[in-house]
Amino acid sequence: MILLILLIVIMVFLLGGAFYAYRIAFYNPPADPDKAPNIEGSIYEPYRDEISRLYQQIQSRYCEPVTIFSDDGLKLFGRYYHVRDGAPVDLCFHGYRSRPFTDFAGGSELSFEMEHNVLLVDQRAHGRSEGRSISFGIRERWDVLSWIDYVLKRFGNETQILLYGVSMGAATVLMASGLELPANVKGIVADCPYSVPMDIILHVGKSNPLPQWLIRPFVILGAKIYGGFDIQEADATEAVKNTKVPILILHGAADDFVPAVMSEQAQLSNPSMIRRETFPGAGHALSYLSDTPRYWNIVHEFVGSVLR
Repeated sequence: MILLILLIVIMVFLLGGAFYAYRIAFYNPPADPDKAPNIEGSIYEPYRDEISRLYQQIQSRYCEPVTIFSDDGLKLFGRYYHVRDGAPVDLCFHGYRSRPFTDFAGGSELSFEMEHNVLLVDQRAHGRSEGRSISFGIRERWDVLSWIDYVLKRFGNETQILLYGVSMGAATVLMASGLELPANVKGIVADCPYSVPMDIILHVGKSNPLPQWLIRPFVILGAKIYGGFDIQEADATEAVKNTKVPILILHGAADDFVPAVMSEQAQLSNPSMIRRETFPGAGHALSYLSDTPRYWNIVHEFVGSVLR
């Protein structure tokens, strides 16, 4: 009887800890998909007015709402901006618990300036897309394939595609680069990606008083039991090793949310295919705002080198 009680206590402890880890790291509750970006915090202070201007600008553009289904049956939502018939399509994936209007308010203007058509995606468990579990790119990388398939079916097999991602979206497109992508995908632009999902979870949770060796198993169990995925199944560093797609990585040197060393790990795993540029003094996802002319020039040069 004592042994049985002890086993029950251990099981409750494990399941409870795993559920707590799942709710903290992976669960995303419903939220207003059109809520204005949160620009509170000292790192945003120099860019507050510009962020608001860019947000209002993208909000004022006409877009066509589109939906597709993921390979596991979730309805995924996106906003398509048509610029020119036959133009390349820029597929854009936002970050963790963020929104495309926030993460691509500036970057989309660069796409429009290049006369590219743009598809801003609500990642699964975000915005108007279904699902409540965020998998840090594990499942999201397969959603990238679903969106690519949509673009090719709608616009034709000659359509050139560029993949863009910010933060978790950047890690997602890097992970997708390790899949069998069609030749239509000409390049990937990844802004402040992390390399390994578990590493970024432990880094962000470093303020937790518990040691990382104790947190790790609960994160693994929470993802598996309540999220239905293996958090260790894929990572960006491994995915890019054999990619056939040219990659541009951009990262703020002062990023303390996703440290720049994480994207360096990815770049070093395949330096012949990956170009990496850092922006001195730029915080997380702020490279574009910290030096917009240089950002534009780097992306212009990269895009010009990969599109025919």
